[in-house]
Amino acid sequence: MSKLYPIGIQNFEKLRREGCFYVDKTALIYRLVKAGSYYFLSRPRRFGKSLLISTLEAYFQGKKELFEGLAIEQLEKDWTKYPILHLDLNARKYDNEEALLQELNKHLEIWEQEYGSPYSNRAPEERFYQVIRKAFEKTGRQVVVLVDEYDKPMLQTIGNNALQGAYRNILKAFYGVMKSMDGYIKFTMLTGVTKFGKVSVFSDLNNLKDISMDRRYVELCGITEQEIHDNMEEDLHVLADNRNMTYEKVCSELKARYNGYHFVGNSIGMYNPFSLLHTFDKNEFGSYWFVTGTPTYLVELLKKHNYNLANITLDETPGSVLEGIDTADTDPIPVIYQSGYLTIKSYDERFDSYRLGFPNREVEEGFTKFLLPFYANANTGDSSFGIKKFIREIEAGDCDAFFRRLQGFFADTPYELIRDLELHYQNVLFIVFKLVGFYVKAEYHTSAGRIDLVLQTDKFVYVMEFKLDGTAEEALQQINEKHYARPFEHDSRKLFKIGVNFSAKMRNIEKWVMG
Repeated sequence: MSKLYPIGIQNFEKLRREGCFYVDKTALIYRLVKAGSYYFLSRPRRFGKSLLISTLEAYFQGKKELFEGLAIEQLEKDWTKYPILHLDLNARKYDNEEALLQELNKHLEIWEQEYGSPYSNRAPEERFYQVIRKAFEKTGRQVVVLVDEYDKPMLQTIGNNALQGAYRNILKAFYGVMKSMDGYIKFTMLTGVTKFGKVSVFSDLNNLKDISMDRRYVELCGITEQEIHDNMEEDLHVLADNRNMTYEKVCSELKARYNGYHFVGNSIGMYNPFSLLHTFDKNEFGSYWFVTGTPTYLVELLKKHNYNLANITLDETPGSVLEGIDTADTDPIPVIYQSGYLTIKSYDERFDSYRLGFPNREVEEGFTKFLLPFYANANTGDSSFGIKKFIREIEAGDCDAFFRRLQGFFADTPYELIRDLELHYQNVLFIVFKLVGFYVKAEYHTSAGRIDLVLQTDKFVYVMEFKLDGTAEEALQQINEKHYARPFEHDSRKLFKIGVNFSAKMRNIEKWVMG
């Protein structure tokens, strides 16, 4: 009988009672519970945070029967039941101040009824304080506080300073209650996509232990390569048979598409569980995580900061930047990193600096496709179709058609919104050639504002040089003088040397020449 994958199931009790597949993380959960009391964990969306919170809830409810056959069954002896306050901020759209208050009120009313707290006419933080006190008094046991997606209201209002300020004040006071209730609290876990630091909610919650970049808990969410082979070996063979691929090719394809998340420098790579389980469930590869939705605020941040996209995987980032987001002046890189679109590629301990990059092909290709309509004259529906045409023209050696299509990507752009024309032109070229490069071999280099590009197919090699307000002839001359094409001069494939000039006045490609 094939495995029942928990597609769409984030509740641990439901998952176990329905016999769904589960990668056993309970030994790590046991270690977490015994080693401390106040935790924060940041992980990308759809990475298993809600299931982790639900597993902790079942554990603190003392539901030993749900853990039968799992590691924690042998480790835990007491299985004590504690009062639990589980706050889930995920299931609401936060677009006005009342939305957050209504969500907090919904949970507070349930808790007040359960523990007999008569303070429902007070501010949310006062009600939360009294609920914790009443739960402790009624049960005689310390309280467990579990908060899932603590940052959802803050994330949804990036760019709306007024609403974010209101949310920050509400949440800062609400979460801050936990610090003053230490004697009443057994265990606290907050999860989210981002850590809002400095002037935000964490300033009053400095007793939280942030385990987001803690090597001991790297495997708490996500799936390791070893866990795949320990739990899904048969599934690998079934997938290989269904896709008419070898076992080795299936393993390498899974790794290229879904592995590569590193949450600590020089650490083990983690697979995205959402995409991995969907692949095994459907027995076909797909962009499962990416198609569940990419927030437009990521692109808005890049454009707001006039960011050079070519640097997205080149710039080194200090450790302090990755550990928290300052809502007053949001640098796009830590937000994109914590959202799961970039990950740690290497770490320089001497300078405490990180090199970031895309974790895998699903994210790199999906994010680049997502960027295109925001930078070029292409709507979301036909942008991938346009890239297909680019590729066919490159593969056919039709340079003129290729550049006419590229001109179309620059046409009708609202240039009054663009502060740096040269950067805009570089960003569009970066996106287009990055997308083309997923299907044909591409080498893309940038330095001092100059773009050199080599595209290779089985029949053709293209060496291109771009100028801004120069001439196409000068660009071609530079290819020859600097011998950019030398590595391909004895290649059996046809070589195109192409000089291209971009005109600031025309706001488009003015001319291209081939030699």
